[in-house]
Amino acid sequence: MTSLWAGEEKNCPPVIEIFMPSGQIVTVTEGVGEPRSIGSYSIRLYSGKMKEYPFDDFLTGTVRPRDGIVENVLVSDLDQAGDPELVVIMRSVGSGSYRSADAFSVFGNTIHLVETVSGLAPEMDPVVQLAKKIKRSSEKSAANPVGGSVLR
Repeated sequence: MTSLWAGEEKNCPPVIEIFMPSGQIVTVTEGVGEPRSIGSYSIRLYSGKMKEYPFDDFLTGTVRPRDGIVENVLVSDLDQAGDPELVVIMRSVGSGSYRSADAFSVFGNTIHLVETVSGLAPEMDPVVQLAKKIKRSSEKSAANPVGGSVLR
């Protein structure tokens, strides 16, 4: 069995670094050794406390499935609550070029999946679609508080 150190593998996926307003650093990487068209991606959260060694203080991470390539990663305040969410945008490989996206809250030392969208036409903006979905979810929650019931 051969083991490889990072960077030695011929097909290492790109690592996307995002600097959060909190000073924390997030990295997003497609699964090493997986096909670009399908597999997984990982998110890692680092404190960012030491500027000379930004990846020495790992806090948490998560792995999610992907159908396509990670096309973009950005920070956007989807729910307009003042704390921006991390958005991972993917594009399927093939004739449809459908888009999907996952939104995460990065709060303190945690990362939580907030919402997902998938099967979007290539021209649709995943950020707009995520924001709409989050708004609808919060409106439903406000209309039906915990312990309440909805009469139809």
